[in-house]
Amino acid sequence: MSVQVEKLEKSMAKLTIEVSAEELEKALQNAFLKNKNKISVPGFRKGKVPRQMIEKMYGPEIFYEDAANELIPDAYEKAVEECGEDIVSSPTIDVTQIKKGEPFIFTAEVALKPPVKLGKYKGVKVEKADTEVTEEEVDAKIDQERENNARNIEVTDRAVKDGDMTVLDFEGFVDGTAFEGGKGENYPLTIGSGAFIPGFEEQLVGAQIGEEVEVNVTFPEDYQAEELKGKAAVFKCTIKEIKEKELPELDDEFASEVSEFDTLEEYKADIRAKLTEEKAKEAKDAKEAAVIEAIVNDSEMEIPEAMLATQQRQMVDEFAQRIQMQGLSLDQYFQFTGSTYDKMFEQVKPQAEKRIKSRLVLEEIVKAEKIEASEEDYEEELKVMAEAYQMEVDKVKEMLPEKSVSQIKADIAVRKAAEFAVENAKEK
Repeated sequence: MSVQVEKLEKSMAKLTIEVSAEELEKALQNAFLKNKNKISVPGFRKGKVPRQMIEKMYGPEIFYEDAANELIPDAYEKAVEECGEDIVSSPTIDVTQIKKGEPFIFTAEVALKPPVKLGKYKGVKVEKADTEVTEEEVDAKIDQERENNARNIEVTDRAVKDGDMTVLDFEGFVDGTAFEGGKGENYPLTIGSGAFIPGFEEQLVGAQIGEEVEVNVTFPEDYQAEELKGKAAVFKCTIKEIKEKELPELDDEFASEVSEFDTLEEYKADIRAKLTEEKAKEAKDAKEAAVIEAIVNDSEMEIPEAMLATQQRQMVDEFAQRIQMQGLSLDQYFQFTGSTYDKMFEQVKPQAEKRIKSRLVLEEIVKAEKIEASEEDYEEELKVMAEAYQMEVDKVKEMLPEKSVSQIKADIAVRKAAEFAVENAKEK
C-alpha cells in the first residue's frame, strides 16, 4: 500500500491511496464467497457456481463494491498513520480505479488541523461572577423539593385546569379523515407542559371527565411528517382522568421527611450552604469559559468546513447516546419534538465551532508553555476511569491501546492549559 498527500486550500488535503492488485484480488475472492449463495446461474445449484462463470455472465464489476468496502477502512487507517498528517475530520472517499488485475486506487479528502495564531492568553481580564445566595434562591429550592414530594390527588368534581395531569383518548383528523399516528388511548398529558402541538393543551382546559372535546390545531410548517406540514387538524379528545398536585406543608415535619434535619431552619441553612458551594463551582466554570472565549476572540484561525461538520455529527451522536440512556431513540425524539436530524445538525453548529476553537487555542497554550501530563496526572485519570467502569486500574491500563493513552495525556495537558489561563487571568 502507498499514500500520496496533496495539500489543498483552507487546511484541506487529498490522500491518494493505492492498494496492490494482490490485495484487491483477495477482497474480490472474499466478496465472491460472501455472495455466491445468493447468485443464480442456469444449470448450477446456488453456491456451486464458479466465480469465473459469474464474472463472465455479470461482469467482474459484480464484486467491486463489496471488495472496495472491505479494503477502504483498513487501507485508510494505515494511510493516516503513514502520512503523519494531523487529520481532524471524517474522510470523503472517492474510488478512482478498481479493475481486476490492477491496483485499487481511491482518494480521501480530509481536513487538517488548521494553523492558529495565538492571541493574548496571560492576564486576560474577565468579569467577576456573583456568588451571593439570596433568600429567593433558597425558597425556590425548597419549593422545588415540595414539588418533588407532592401527592397526585384524583379529581372527579371539576373540569380540567392548567397544571393538571390528565389521561385521555384522542384521534386526529385532517379534512375529515383520520391520519396515521394521530390516535392515542390512555395517554398521560400534563396541561401546560408543551408536549403537544401549540394550542392543543390549552383547549382541554374546562373539559369534564367523559366529555368529548374537539381540539382545533394547525401543524407547524416545519413538522417532521411531510403530509401534515401546515395542515389544519381536528382532534376528538375524551378526558378519562384528572389529577392535581397537593404540596406538603412547609414546616418542621416536612424538613425532617426530606432531609436529615429536625427543623425547617436547619434544613434551610443546609440548602444555603449547598447553594453557596454550587454557585462557587458555577463561578469557577463561568470564569474558565470567559477566559477561553477571550483568548479565542484574540486569536486567529480558519476552521475547515469538514472539521466543523465532523464535530457537529459527533455532538448529535453524543445527544443520541444521552437520550438512549433514558430509553428514547433519536427517531422517537424527532417524532415527539417535530425536529429533524438536519435541524439539530444546524442547531449545534455554533457550539461545535466554539468547542473546536477552544480546543485549538488550549493546544497552542500547551505548546507555548510546554505543558505536559505527568505520570501522577495519568494515574489519577486512570483511577477515575476505573471507578466509572467499575474495574481495577491495572485492568483498564491493560485494555488501553497506545493511541488512547496518547489522547488521554493530551486531554490532561489541555485541561492544565485551561487552569493555567484561569490562574493568570484578572477579574474586573
